Amino acid sequence: MNDTLKVPFYAKLSLTLLGLIAIVFIFYIGQNILIPVMMSFLFAILLYPMVQFFKLKLRFPHVLAVMIAVLFFVLIFIGLFVFLSFQVSDFADDFDKIERNINIHLRNIQGFVRDNFHLSSREQKQYIDTATEDSMEKGKEIIGTTLMSFTDTLVNLTLIPIYTFLILLYRTHFLLFLSKLVKKENHEQLKNILTNIRVAINSYIVGLIIEMILISAMTTFGFMLIGVKYAILLGIVTGILNLIPYIGILFAGLLSIVASLTGSPDISIIIGVIVITIVVQLIDNNIIVPMIVSSKVEINAFVSIIGIIIGGAIAGISGMFLALPILAVLKVIFDRVESLEAWGYLMGDHLPKTYTWRKIKLPLFDSEAPPEKNTIKTDLPLPVFTETTTENSSNQTDG
Repeated sequence: MNDTLKVPFYAKLSLTLLGLIAIVFIFYIGQNILIPVMMSFLFAILLYPMVQFFKLKLRFPHVLAVMIAVLFFVLIFIGLFVFLSFQVSDFADDFDKIERNINIHLRNIQGFVRDNFHLSSREQKQYIDTATEDSMEKGKEIIGTTLMSFTDTLVNLTLIPIYTFLILLYRTHFLLFLSKLVKKENHEQLKNILTNIRVAINSYIVGLIIEMILISAMTTFGFMLIGVKYAILLGIVTGILNLIPYIGILFAGLLSIVASLTGSPDISIIIGVIVITIVVQLIDNNIIVPMIVSSKVEINAFVSIIGIIIGGAIAGISGMFLALPILAVLKVIFDRVESLEAWGYLMGDHLPKTYTWRKIKLPLFDSEAPPEKNTIKTDLPLPVFTETTTENSSNQTDG
């Protein structure tokens, strides 16, 4: 891995950029195949400790351990889906109340516009009709696209458990394949990269799950305090949508505002929903994310936002969700390959997080401060690559 061809800087930069462009292009044209596979790799990393527990502690055969872990994973999602389905069914019965309360607020807005801008209700209606005359055709296109997307999602939801099962089943086989791609003297570096990728991705996914539970609990409790109907449903939906970086919480907030109209047209309920959503986000961004979700491989905010935008442009919501794990994997690789180390540094976040002022820790953004070397410390054993066994090496490895 350390054998590099001596080429001019501009040639090396050109080749690197061409390689990145080729990877993005391949991901774009093959997203329907690659996204379920990449999701499955993430879930396989998450379920691997459970598989090891069944194998080492309960002495289950490898196939049975993988099967039980994947089945447990599927049952959790099915249970969550069934619960949300019942809640949404009850919520749908209140659509008439929502429409009636929305009309009340629209009339109030029309009255405000009439009094302050001297536009009659008829003139306002004409402006609205002119602006939305093509909305029916656009609406049909959106519905068609949504149905196609929903169909693709159902297919992916079927494939992901299958892919996850196969990835866990053939884990050692894949490790041996990777070992054959590099020279034997570079196996230690390969083992280190694989171990650190597993630790980084596992900590990131577990952090997201904890964040989702905490956000759901805080939002539910807050909505219950102000008397919002379907507080549990809205809290869970907010926690799930919060997994989509940056824009998920906006959709969750709009949905919560609309749902709050099932009980009362009182504007104070809407204001309460907005305040609770903002407070929960402040707690999430300043306490939960730094303490729980922050991966052991830290990506700076600039690269994160660019990666999320590119992921969204390529593959929509799935691409946005996968952007940060992919960046984390790339940074682990870049940091440990000498010729790519500069790119790993560019992606990293080396700024000190806090400084102490009168015994109070405050955020610090000072690029002149000396950077701390970002390493992953783990006592986990590295993968063992052998040609003679697969099951035994799988039992001995944790990478």
